[in-house]
Amino acid sequence: MTAARQQALASQARRVYLDALVRGIVQVGSVLGEAAQQLLLLPAEYHVAQARRDGVAAWNQHGPGWQLGFAAGLRQAASPGGVCDARAAAAQGPSSLTAALSLVDDDTIEREIIASRLALAMMDKASWEFTDLRTRIQQLEGRDELGTDDLLRAHVVASVALDAWYRSGLGSSEWQLLKAPLHLELAQLLGGAYHETNHWLIDQGVMPEVDLRPFIRRTAESGGSGAAGRGPSDAAGETPFMARQVAPTELQRSQASAAAGEVMALLQRVVSRQVPGFAAATPTSHAPTVLMSQPPSLEQARPSRLAAAMHHAQEAMHRRSQAASAPDIELPAAQQLEELNARSQAFKQVLKQAAGTPAERATIEIVALLFQSILQEERIPASVRVWFARLQMPVLRVAVSEPDFFAAADHPARALIDRMGACVMGFNTQSGSGVGEALEREIKRIVQVVEAYPDTGRRVFQTVLTEFEKFLDNYFENENQASMKGVSLAQQVEQRETLAIQYTIELRKMLNEVPVQDGVREFLFQVWADVLAVTAVRTAAHSEETKAMKRAAADLIWSASAKVSREERAEVIRRLPPLLKTLRDGMGQAGLPASKQDEQIRALNNSLAAAFTAKAATIPRERLEELMDQLQALEALLPEGGLEINESLVRDLSGHESEDLEVVAEGGSTPTPAMLAWARELQVGSWYMLDYRGRNEAVQLAWRGMRHQLTLFVSPQGRGVLFQLSRLAAFLQAGLLLPAQDEALTVKATRNALAKLDADPSRLLN
Repeated sequence: MTAARQQALASQARRVYLDALVRGIVQVGSVLGEAAQQLLLLPAEYHVAQARRDGVAAWNQHGPGWQLGFAAGLRQAASPGGVCDARAAAAQGPSSLTAALSLVDDDTIEREIIASRLALAMMDKASWEFTDLRTRIQQLEGRDELGTDDLLRAHVVASVALDAWYRSGLGSSEWQLLKAPLHLELAQLLGGAYHETNHWLIDQGVMPEVDLRPFIRRTAESGGSGAAGRGPSDAAGETPFMARQVAPTELQRSQASAAAGEVMALLQRVVSRQVPGFAAATPTSHAPTVLMSQPPSLEQARPSRLAAAMHHAQEAMHRRSQAASAPDIELPAAQQLEELNARSQAFKQVLKQAAGTPAERATIEIVALLFQSILQEERIPASVRVWFARLQMPVLRVAVSEPDFFAAADHPARALIDRMGACVMGFNTQSGSGVGEALEREIKRIVQVVEAYPDTGRRVFQTVLTEFEKFLDNYFENENQASMKGVSLAQQVEQRETLAIQYTIELRKMLNEVPVQDGVREFLFQVWADVLAVTAVRTAAHSEETKAMKRAAADLIWSASAKVSREERAEVIRRLPPLLKTLRDGMGQAGLPASKQDEQIRALNNSLAAAFTAKAATIPRERLEELMDQLQALEALLPEGGLEINESLVRDLSGHESEDLEVVAEGGSTPTPAMLAWARELQVGSWYMLDYRGRNEAVQLAWRGMRHQLTLFVSPQGRGVLFQLSRLAAFLQAGLLLPAQDEALTVKATRNALAKLDADPSRLLN
């Protein structure tokens, strides 16, 4: 097919498309008229009924004019140079800062919101037909992408319809009255026009349906039709990003590093192909943007123009959010979220007009796509997503001044969103209850702090991220009803176990050169060190009860040494009953069952019998006195900064299990060093799915012990599940403990953004 023939077919196809639109307007008007009459038959309060009568009267008067204006607008937009959006055209030329601010007045934003919602509704019904038609037209016209003002685009048709509506004398109130049938009928009108044009082109032999799919860039398996037109899935040597899968264990282990870094790198490559200056715009430092004090030139004014537009947009969204949450007219969170989302899309177009470079326009688009994905995440309660929506402008400000926001998965702005999202992900779907008041209040405070310091860039995000981490520790310990008891029990376990291990180490040192029988030595290390720890936790290290337990250890060592004289033997017999009682009392306080106590006492009796037969070694009196002094001052020997606990010191914690605290003592597989490292990296507040004791349920990480040797998870019902580090790594490795999120919130949002850019790369610059 010759180039002339291709151009002729493209022109004819556009006429078929235009004719289908214009021809269908009469049907749209007829349906709207019927819908208007039906509204008058619905029961309503007086003021609602009156508003309906006024709206229907306005439609009857001005509806025919809208139909004529709509048809005329479509024909004008289809003509060469027929740009329907005068505001966009005006923004292309020089304008002052005042003019930039005038772009975001309330009327302009309201119009943008209405047009944005209409375009979305139309594309919901016609996206596949549009992609097919766009691909055919691109091939015929030999272009990489449709222009931003091309009538084939839904937002252009929506703008024409809306402009004709207002020019005809109809207003926003009439539009809202007939919004439902308007959205439906205009979506069907556009979809029908796409379908008719595609069918006509197929009849002309232009990319028949059977051959079309390989040319479409909307799927993971797609390829491009030339270097300039390639999508993110066809770069040389690259695996399609939607098809690239990471093995479950690898993905879980590297979700905050390698996997996320791969997504960031892919975003850089994809955008750089469409916007060559995007990657080069990454700054070499993180200094905040400084406002210029000298009158700028036109070229210098562009960044300030965008900054002013962002500031104005943030204030407008803040005012609207405050009005929607006012006590007297408070809107449901879902409704607030819908409006904020629509307004952010409207502001996106306004900000793009204020942008001075392609890189800035691409940045605005990508940030909008990221937040669109985040605000559609239904696992986050709507009341929290309302606050997340308020972060879009501060994040955009950071992304414009610090483009490494798109290159570093650990950027403070991303990390803050990921941490807050991870903490609330699962409340609605798993617990059936809302986010705790204290947690939601903290998220609100953080958003307000970020909004209050718009010019500090990453520093404000890093500051509030640090504050949020500190808040979480206090929240789960003192404010979250589901976790308070479990955290308290886990802290007691840690304190007791740490002391027991320290006592064991010091006792080993003290008895290293002392000839103590093996049975007594093991009893002191395995049992009595724990008794000393329990007593110290309950009554303090220097209490009389703790001192009595230490004296009992000294008496036991003395009693088990060789007794060669009758006086010494008589002294042992005299001391034995109170000593055995103290030993039983201590073991009882440590939670040792009576059967285990009997077993220990029998073993000690054998050691004492050996002492009576002079088979035990003799301990010099001076050494015994020194040993007793050391026992009494045992706490002074303990390391102040804690100690590194290795596998040889790990104790069995199953004795700590209670009604409110489960201790995981079995299950999983021998963990690798990588799994142990991953277990240390788990973050407080994150949600997981735990498969344990026949239950598969959601749990939240509520507490990490010192050096991360102990980790507590809490169910929404308040049941605590305590892991030692090695057992936690074993459960991760065996897939018995899985993150509720496959990847961080912003990483998932980036993947979703890439999918949309894959389907329509031109949106970066339009």
